[in-house]
Amino acid sequence: MSSPQILLIRRARIILPNGELMIGDVLTRDRQIVEVAPEISQTPPLATEVDAEGLTLLPGVIDPQVHFREPGLEHKEDLFTASCACAKGGVTTFLEMPNTRPLTTTQQALDDKLERASHKSLVNYGFFIGATAENLPDLLLAKPTPGIKIFMGSMHGQLLVDGETALEAIFAKGDRLIAVHAEDQARINQRRQEFANIHDPAVHSQIQDDQAALLATQLALKLSQKYQRRLHILHMSTALEADLLRQEKPSWVTAEVTPQHLLLNTSAYETIGTLAQMNPPLRSPHDNEVLWQALRDGVIDFIATDHAPHTLEEKAQEYPNSPSGMPGVETSLALMLTAAMQGKCTVAQVVNWMSKAVAVAYGIPNKGAIAPGYDADLVLVDLNTYRPVRREELLTKCRWSPFEGWNLTGWPKTTIVGGEIVYDKGQVNTQVRGKALTFL
Repeated sequence: MSSPQILLIRRARIILPNGELMIGDVLTRDRQIVEVAPEISQTPPLATEVDAEGLTLLPGVIDPQVHFREPGLEHKEDLFTASCACAKGGVTTFLEMPNTRPLTTTQQALDDKLERASHKSLVNYGFFIGATAENLPDLLLAKPTPGIKIFMGSMHGQLLVDGETALEAIFAKGDRLIAVHAEDQARINQRRQEFANIHDPAVHSQIQDDQAALLATQLALKLSQKYQRRLHILHMSTALEADLLRQEKPSWVTAEVTPQHLLLNTSAYETIGTLAQMNPPLRSPHDNEVLWQALRDGVIDFIATDHAPHTLEEKAQEYPNSPSGMPGVETSLALMLTAAMQGKCTVAQVVNWMSKAVAVAYGIPNKGAIAPGYDADLVLVDLNTYRPVRREELLTKCRWSPFEGWNLTGWPKTTIVGGEIVYDKGQVNTQVRGKALTFL
């Protein structure tokens, strides 16, 4: 019988579940937190001790929207490289999207991803089931999954479900969470013709404009209200959508925003070109401010990265042949903690938006807080040191970031998954493996 895995973290600045700060110790045993106290006097036999003096201890980040590209697109990313990047960024759990090859639209494809992750992922994992116009039985029965992903726009092939009749059929049956990429494909198609033969990537934000986002979000809300169906709006990007939700947001609807939609805007096209291209696109500085306010006010519930890497060679193609998407798991926590240090929010709010609120929304038990009985998924961050984002230090396979050169604080020093140290002082422990999530 193997000896128990025991970890004792000493003298950390602990963010407690109520948001208060306590300097103290945390003891974990066999994947769970067993004690949180100002001081744990006795060091248990066989315990690994971590001196966390001067560091802040947070629950591990749960990133609820990533595209890790396996199977089928492993030249961009795979479950191993992506989970290494997660560990470095303080992300201890992820929810991954279905637009891989083959698409995750059946139980068989879901099982294949779960099997791959069990061998390759250093952090905890869950996988969405993707909606098509024909796979309603799979959407009702596939498990375990955090929910159904619907691409209402910005997609082609089977995963594009943009007709109201097909959408209504999905909303009308079952009670599983539906997460929508809300962009109106008909408007995008029309705008694409209007702006044809323009190769400036900045036109991307005009083609997939704020009206395209608003129209789709309005439709998703209408169907959700008609059937009282649990709805989650992915990567909200516009002031129009935030204002809509502020006026009418049922208790069963949640929404998320990405760091890039909070911190980048259309001016980024001038400096980084197609590296700023994503779906939904970057918006105006006004949209940045309205989204921040909606997040602080609880109109938007939490943060996701929409980590969607492409190679630099792919990104170097002329618009519109350049693909949309950017990496994010390595920088999201440091970006948000830097924003907290700048007074845009508090560290306790960051913890809620990146851990606790995600666990609550998706029914992930025992995650998102530092308290006895919770899983020992933790990250120690340094809020006193600033360091720039450097391309050569990134672990994502694509090896670039839209935030390259940004000077950030809150970089993880140590990341812990299930009571095991998976990242420490710049080194990844590739022997650690995360666990498949369960959903209540």
